[in-house]
Amino acid sequence: MRLNYKKLGQFIKEVSVKNKDLSVELLLGVSITKQFIPSIANTVGTDMSKYKVVEHHQFAYGPVTSRNGGKISVALLGEEKCIVSTSYTVFEIVDTERLDPEYLMMWFRRSEFDRYARYMSHGTVRELFGWQEMCDVELPVPSIEKQREIVREYNVVNDRIALNDQLTQKLEDTAQAIYKQWFVDFEFPISKEYAESIGKPELEGKPYKSSGGVMEFSPKLEREIPEKWSSMTLGDVLDIKHGFAFKGEYFTDNDTGEVLLTPGNIKIGGGVKLDKVRFYSGDVPQDYVFEVGDIMVTMTDLSKASDTLGFPAIIPRLKGYNLLHNQRLGKVELKSEFEYKEYIYQVLCSIEYRNEIVGGATGTTVKHTSPTKIMHFRFAKSPDKRIYSEYCRVVTPIETLKESLALEIIELKKISGLLLTKISKMV
Repeated sequence: MRLNYKKLGQFIKEVSVKNKDLSVELLLGVSITKQFIPSIANTVGTDMSKYKVVEHHQFAYGPVTSRNGGKISVALLGEEKCIVSTSYTVFEIVDTERLDPEYLMMWFRRSEFDRYARYMSHGTVRELFGWQEMCDVELPVPSIEKQREIVREYNVVNDRIALNDQLTQKLEDTAQAIYKQWFVDFEFPISKEYAESIGKPELEGKPYKSSGGVMEFSPKLEREIPEKWSSMTLGDVLDIKHGFAFKGEYFTDNDTGEVLLTPGNIKIGGGVKLDKVRFYSGDVPQDYVFEVGDIMVTMTDLSKASDTLGFPAIIPRLKGYNLLHNQRLGKVELKSEFEYKEYIYQVLCSIEYRNEIVGGATGTTVKHTSPTKIMHFRFAKSPDKRIYSEYCRVVTPIETLKESLALEIIELKKISGLLLTKISKMV
């Protein structure tokens, strides 16, 4: 045993309380991101009395580590009690004045622990990290005061990350609400020129449709749009460039400065997440390196639930790294006659676009789309370019603030990772 390390078994005990009286209805599972998540199991006709109850500050983990992305699914329940499948092992800390539950959860979040659990797993058909292996885990157990101190530091950083995520989502929702108001509901502000042209200068700044703006039916869009507007497709204003098939033998976890972006790096709600990335150690074609401000879209949905299929993200400013354009992503290249990037980004975020792309996806296990399908998406076009420039003027500050928050999140996650590393040196 390493100096100052102790075996986990002396601090924990297995718990197996069944839901015999059916008093607990919340069924959860445990993800490889170390969180409790809603269960996707089909429970029709299932006897829920056999499921295990998990109480506040108890742990649950799935012993199976094969085909689990190199990770072990383990989480600490921080809220109300739930039930989990009998395939999970539930345990708790015997004395929380000796070992803090959140401190232990920090240990479980370390990538080194995942590698250890995977290495120590055994079995033929399925490899398992059993209860004895869990008890044999060694970790530093300093004074409870030191444990709680680092937990506080870690929580401050991660609370800030969560706050930034919430602010980013609100900004994204705001930008999308403005897009919907102007280009779906057609309640864009009437321009001074239009108001004067119809002899009603008092309408300047008023919402178009509800102020009596003339509407006409568009057969291609199968709906009414403002007078003199027309139908266009994304293909009229942009091209989608295929990514490069980077060779798997050059993928690495070592920081080479060449970050291989995948659909898994696309953040639902907008943006790029770079806390978990693969690096590339081979030769990189410069035509397949994203530039700051580029828009990329996903061609494949790795979540298998069409959460990010066709979804866009704007490449952030990230010093010291190249973000590589691989084959599962498409790069949006605007045509010279239409350069309103902020507007196009919101078109790609719209629910109308999402419904069409997801509805037309191919594949059973993993969903796919194509540049052709994306470019076929049809929407209304204004003959007045001033409406687009005015829209971009309104939403550009929102996008700028989103980028600042995204960059701060990246730095905060680095700090969070350093704190996880720090606990291995605590005595």
